[in-house]
Amino acid sequence: MKLILSILSLSLLSTWVPLQAAGPLTHPEFEINEDVLATLAVQDQGRKKPMTTLTSEALMTIYGNSVYYPQGKPKWWQRMTRDIPPENQAIPANRVMLDMWLRADEWQDRPVIYLGHRLLKEELGLDPMREHFSLNELNGLPRLSQLVREAQVKRMANERAELEPLQEKATSLNNKMAALSRWLSGEAVAIVPHPTSQTGKWASVQEASQLYPPSVGEPVFQQAAAMRQAYLAGDEAGFHQKLSQLAGTLRALSPEVYPTPGLMASEKFYQDFHPFRWAWICFLFALITLAVTTRWHEKGGYRLAWALVLTGFGLQITGFVYRVMISGRPPVTNMYETVIWVAFGVVLFAMILEAIYRCRYFLLAACPAAVLSLILADMQPTVLDPAIHPLVPVLRHNTWLIIHVLTIVSSYAAFLLALALAHIYLVKDGWFAGGKQGRKELNLLHQYVYRAIQIGVLLLAVGTILGGVWANYSWGRFWGWDPKETWALAALLCYLAVLHGRLAGWWGGYGLAVGSVICFQGIVMAWYGVNFILGKGLHSYGFGTGGQEYAAAFVIVEAIFLGICIWRHQTKPKGGGGKPKAAPESASVSA
Repeated sequence: MKLILSILSLSLLSTWVPLQAAGPLTHPEFEINEDVLATLAVQDQGRKKPMTTLTSEALMTIYGNSVYYPQGKPKWWQRMTRDIPPENQAIPANRVMLDMWLRADEWQDRPVIYLGHRLLKEELGLDPMREHFSLNELNGLPRLSQLVREAQVKRMANERAELEPLQEKATSLNNKMAALSRWLSGEAVAIVPHPTSQTGKWASVQEASQLYPPSVGEPVFQQAAAMRQAYLAGDEAGFHQKLSQLAGTLRALSPEVYPTPGLMASEKFYQDFHPFRWAWICFLFALITLAVTTRWHEKGGYRLAWALVLTGFGLQITGFVYRVMISGRPPVTNMYETVIWVAFGVVLFAMILEAIYRCRYFLLAACPAAVLSLILADMQPTVLDPAIHPLVPVLRHNTWLIIHVLTIVSSYAAFLLALALAHIYLVKDGWFAGGKQGRKELNLLHQYVYRAIQIGVLLLAVGTILGGVWANYSWGRFWGWDPKETWALAALLCYLAVLHGRLAGWWGGYGLAVGSVICFQGIVMAWYGVNFILGKGLHSYGFGTGGQEYAAAFVIVEAIFLGICIWRHQTKPKGGGGKPKAAPESASVSA
């Protein structure tokens, strides 16, 4: 009997072998009902998620974009004007990744693997003007295999060994090739739940026999094959019916292990709603409102700006609540989450200080800082990965994760607020600080920059000390001059020097503003540079690649801005503001 069931299972499994079909997609007009697709759970990197989440993350990993263009990504002006030929219209991730899963042979020669590193393309003999290559093109490159082997040998000898740039990029490219291969083989689509364990490994349709006997896995094979046949035939209604039946069968196999419908629906809502995107839109309108109503309808504009800021802040809280609910942990484990937390922190500190001083300046400074941070997180998914991943072992002690990491990242938010206020100060000092009223506003801005720096220094000092306690808990020593530790201390000492210089009378508000701009570059290094440029140390869980050009551009723009402001300060007519004295602690004015 067992032999008969095994033979039957193998015959059903044979129907999963990819069939030949014409064109990049079968039935281009075929639309996927995402609500139905989201009921199908899949395990990826140890986390259970809706299929819609996996398809989006997989396309971003392999293709480098959230949608697929059959004839290559259009130029930016074509996307802006929507002047894209019908045959090259964007195809959503779920449609593309399902097609890869169900028609693997059609994607071996499709250019879907993103490679943007020009030097590696030249090293491999590829066209440096192209950005996407097929799996078959890359599989036959001996130089690529050589670079990957060299990187593997280095890492086998020392797992923290520093790779050469070409070796690092080749390894990243090889990982994308492996991810595509796992999709084409079906291995990546682990939809068959473990029978008993919440943390046990799930299986793909082809591997279901590893978890269940043939008599139990037979309905899974049958329904998966029927779903695929409906897809290939272009039977949209039949496909969704079979998909729904398959999801129900899989849930019935292990109802205690399968994620609840409520959790799946929550993640689907979070992925569709984009709360952080709506938040930066609210902050942008708040900034415009504040700018337009500075001398016109001040009270009404101020109230409207507050309403927009509170709405954006509420959207940020909503986003964090959903991320915590989905992941079961605080949202500060990768660069993406720290960036959105900094945007949250800068708005929080600004609202508190604005409620105390009622001066408009804190909101005026916080809104552009939050907008730029959230746009960066929203528009650079290949650098700042928004995917929710399980915690690495060193971060699984949630008490220290919440206390130490949130404290450190919150200090970055305070320093970012101080940076934005310093920009306002320097612009006013150079061009708009004439007369008694101008000097009074500079005195107040000096006090506001000082307040924000005080908050940041306190949080950074406490966070660094608590980091030593966590390091002793995790690694058995309080301090080891790890790059992350060293740069955190360097940034703290820079800001302490600026504050002590003010206390000693070496500089007033102007020097404090200049110092705030300079010191924030140390935060950029501690926050981004150690993880994405140095890429070594015990804090390897936060490492990543990409975005160096944006970080370099930020530093260069800040240097140019500071140079212009210093030149203007030195050459402006006397009586145009001068160096202000420190303002009294209780000073307040409506700008």
